[in-house]
Amino acid sequence: MAEKKDYGVIIDQIEMVRTRNNSNWMDILRLAFKHAPDEAADILSEIYREDEAISGLAKQLTEKRK
Repeated sequence: MAEKKDYGVIIDQIEMVRTRNNSNWMDILRLAFKHAPDEAADILSEIYREDEAISGLAKQLTEKRK
Protein backbone atom coordinates (compact mmCIF):
# COMPACT_ATOMS: atom_id res chain seq x y z
CA MET A 1 0.00 0.00 0.00
CA ALA A 2 1.26 3.51 -0.85
CA GLU A 3 2.38 5.68 2.04
CA LYS A 4 0.19 8.72 2.70
CA LYS A 5 2.14 11.94 2.16
CA ASP A 6 1.91 14.92 4.46
CA TYR A 7 1.09 17.53 1.83
CA GLY A 8 1.21 20.36 4.35
CA VAL A 9 4.86 19.67 5.17
CA ILE A 10 5.79 19.48 1.49
CA ILE A 11 3.93 22.71 0.72
CA ASP A 12 5.72 24.45 3.61
CA GLN A 13 9.06 23.29 2.21
CA ILE A 14 8.16 24.61 -1.24
CA GLU A 15 7.19 27.94 0.32
CA MET A 16 10.56 28.23 2.08
CA VAL A 17 12.49 27.51 -1.12
CA ARG A 18 10.33 29.91 -3.16
CA THR A 19 10.87 32.66 -0.56
CA ARG A 20 14.64 32.34 -0.91
CA ASN A 21 14.42 32.15 -4.68
CA ASN A 22 12.17 35.22 -4.87
CA SER A 23 14.77 37.13 -2.87
CA ASN A 24 17.42 36.05 -5.39
CA TRP A 25 15.18 37.18 -8.26
CA MET A 26 14.81 40.63 -6.71
CA ASP A 27 18.57 40.92 -6.23
CA ILE A 28 19.14 40.09 -9.91
CA LEU A 29 16.45 42.57 -10.94
CA ARG A 30 18.06 45.37 -8.90
CA LEU A 31 21.48 44.60 -10.35
CA ALA A 32 20.18 44.47 -13.92
CA PHE A 33 18.34 47.81 -13.65
CA LYS A 34 21.38 49.41 -12.01
CA HIS A 35 23.82 48.38 -14.75
CA ALA A 36 21.68 48.01 -17.88
CA PRO A 37 18.20 49.45 -17.30
CA ASP A 38 17.06 49.46 -20.94
CA GLU A 39 18.09 45.86 -21.53
CA ALA A 40 16.66 44.80 -18.17
CA ALA A 41 13.33 46.42 -19.02
CA ASP A 42 13.21 44.55 -22.34
CA ILE A 43 13.87 41.22 -20.63
CA LEU A 44 11.37 41.93 -17.85
CA SER A 45 8.77 42.83 -20.45
CA GLU A 46 9.26 39.47 -22.15
CA ILE A 47 9.01 37.65 -18.81
CA TYR A 48 5.78 39.53 -18.10
CA ARG A 49 4.30 38.47 -21.47
CA GLU A 50 5.20 34.83 -20.81
CA ASP A 51 3.71 35.04 -17.31
CA GLU A 52 0.48 36.34 -18.82
CA ALA A 53 0.40 33.30 -21.13
CA ILE A 54 0.91 30.99 -18.16
CA SER A 55 -1.86 32.77 -16.25
CA GLY A 56 -4.20 32.32 -19.20
CA LEU A 57 -3.47 28.60 -19.35
CA ALA A 58 -3.94 28.25 -15.59
CA LYS A 59 -7.28 30.05 -15.91
CA GLN A 60 -8.38 27.52 -18.53
CA LEU A 61 -7.54 24.68 -16.15
CA THR A 62 -9.48 26.18 -13.26
CA GLU A 63 -12.52 27.06 -15.39
CA LYS A 64 -12.89 23.44 -16.49
CA ARG A 65 -13.33 22.39 -12.87
CA LYS A 66 -16.48 24.48 -12.41
